[in-house]
Parts: sequence; structure tokens; C-alpha cells
Amino acid sequence: MLRDKSLIPLSRQHQQALALCVRIDRAQPIPDADLHAWQAEIEQHFEQEIRIHFCAEEQVLFPAARRYPELVSLVEELTADHASLRESFSRAKAQRMSKEDLPVFAQRLSAHIRKEERQLFEHLQQLMTPKELADLGVQLEVALREATNACILMSEATKLKPKK
Repeated sequence: MLRDKSLIPLSRQHQQALALCVRIDRAQPIPDADLHAWQAEIEQHFEQEIRIHFCAEEQVLFPAARRYPELVSLVEELTADHASLRESFSRAKAQRMSKEDLPVFAQRLSAHIRKEERQLFEHLQQLMTPKELADLGVQLEVALREATNACILMSEATKLKPKK
């Protein structure tokens, strides 16, 4: 289903996070020397965009979705995902992730995003009226305003390298 324009800002941020996940996956095995750089970039993603993104979902999107009984359990699952992912981001900030933790983190973040895109967003677009979606979009725009000027910078260690 084509994404409603009210949800596009969240979907764009999802694309940025998925790109990080793909880069982590393609960088396997990550050399010990690059572990610090990867964790620093994960922390940067969280601080500049994902933290704000999670708050917007939790304060705007999830309450709207909870109005529909069929989405309550999905929202609870997504909220639990946020808590678990926040712990992973915290571990990256503290430089406590191992190179084995990175692909697990990327898989969990990717699965969470796909669950939101394929399940929550699709259902909301079917259940909400165009006016409700438009109102939701305005609220999300305000909630995401702080993240719109963020620019994530990759280090040499975290850039995709050609396969040898």
C-alpha cells in the first residue's frame, strides 16, 4: 500500500535507520579496530534522530493507534521493542557492544522497523479517516521538528567498502 503522506516523515527516518542496519550487515565481520566507530555512529543516530523518532511514536502515533482495539497488542509489542532498543543504544553509547552484538542489534532494529511499516502503518491507513491521518501528520510534524535538521556522518571505518 502506498504510504499516506502523514506517515512519510516516519518512513524516511525508518529508511535512514535501515541503511545503518544494511551497512552493519555488509560490514561483517567487523574488525575490532572499527568497533568504537560503529558504536559512536549508532549513538549519533540515536541522539540526533531515533530518540526523537521514538518519542514522536510514543507520544503521538501509539496513542492514536491504541484507539483501535485490534492494534493494542501490536502497540504494546512495539513499545517493548523501543525499551529493548534503547538499552542497545545505551550500550553503544557506553562502548559496551561487542562485534557480535552489532549484527544482532541491526537485525532487531530492522525487524522493529518492518513491523511498524508493514503492520502498524498499513492498519492505521485502513482504519483512520483522511482527516484523522492529516491531523496525525500535523502532530507528527511538530514532534519530529527537532530531528529534521540532523545530519548523520559516517566515519571511514563505517563506510561501505567494496568487496575484495
